[in-house]
Amino acid sequence: MTIPQLPLIEPAPDAGQPPADGRAHLLDPGAGLEPSLASLGEPAWRARAIRRWLFQRRADSFTAMTDLPRPLRERLAERFTIWTTSIAAHKTAEDGTEKLLLELADGHRIECVLLRDGVRRTVCISSQVGCAMGCVFCASGIDGVVRNLSTGEIVEQLLRLALLLPAEERLSHVVVMGMGEPLANLDRLLPALAVARDPDGLGISQRRITISTVGLPPAIDRLVELDAGYNLAVSLHAADDELRTRLVPVNKAIGLDAVMTAADRYWEASGRRLTFEYVLLGEVNDSQADADRLARLLGGRAALVNVIPYNPVAGMPWKEPSRQAVERFLEVLTAAGVNVQVRRRKGARIDAACGQLRRAAAAQLR
Repeated sequence: MTIPQLPLIEPAPDAGQPPADGRAHLLDPGAGLEPSLASLGEPAWRARAIRRWLFQRRADSFTAMTDLPRPLRERLAERFTIWTTSIAAHKTAEDGTEKLLLELADGHRIECVLLRDGVRRTVCISSQVGCAMGCVFCASGIDGVVRNLSTGEIVEQLLRLALLLPAEERLSHVVVMGMGEPLANLDRLLPALAVARDPDGLGISQRRITISTVGLPPAIDRLVELDAGYNLAVSLHAADDELRTRLVPVNKAIGLDAVMTAADRYWEASGRRLTFEYVLLGEVNDSQADADRLARLLGGRAALVNVIPYNPVAGMPWKEPSRQAVERFLEVLTAAGVNVQVRRRKGARIDAACGQLRRAAAAQLR
């Protein structure tokens, strides 16, 4: 198959826009809740009470914060907004997967997903509008990157998805595997994840939070320096530079050696087992020789390989690998002593793969 080459588009500057009415986004770190409460003569502990309503009691408005004085609720609603997004589309699959297409204040759209698996309630969230990494098989990056998401826009995805759960259920896991390259937006992502893990926030253990990346060594080293402690999932998709650069064009400027060395540094510093993601594209990277190369590349690392059979995207040339090809690929890795699992497809009928729903909705508007 001829692999189409897409231009690698440089990240755009941050372009998040505040709500048109001028109110501050309560979920942004710089919203100024504490100073506003002080100016209203309210005690400092009110801020914690408001956050408890947001993150633990799932209030969707100030009106719902019923133990706050009514005049305070009214003044807060004048100064702050909880939501800067609107739900442009909401799809539910038979397996319980739910996907939201959110429209931002500036009209751009992003996706986030709730996945149900036994007792797990995992959310997959986006970090950018679009993506600059240029992965040729990914619907998120077809149009390049528009901008980074703000911290508030990232947190808002978590709250939108939490509201889909019944009162007795809680979010248990977070994966930053939606639209965008998370490590290209660390300044806004890390404060959002701090809210996710804060006992006064969503209370999700950092061991249940995973950041997915194509592998940006300087940003991985920054995670090491910050002792972030999150799980790291590196998207490989090929075990040699020639094929990986064709599939993931940013690899040309980085190289697999640098990616693997940075991943090793993260493992040594954090002690967390690394995950390497590998999307299997039919007749492109799913041969026995490809599996052999991957086994050699991993070379005894304490790692998990997450094999992901491709989820077809309308209008793109890639196809799902055959069941025989998947089984052969797994057999080679297992025989080489590689710890491997296959990601079960969830939400295929609702365009749950990254970027699919956004593109489908855009196509309907054309």
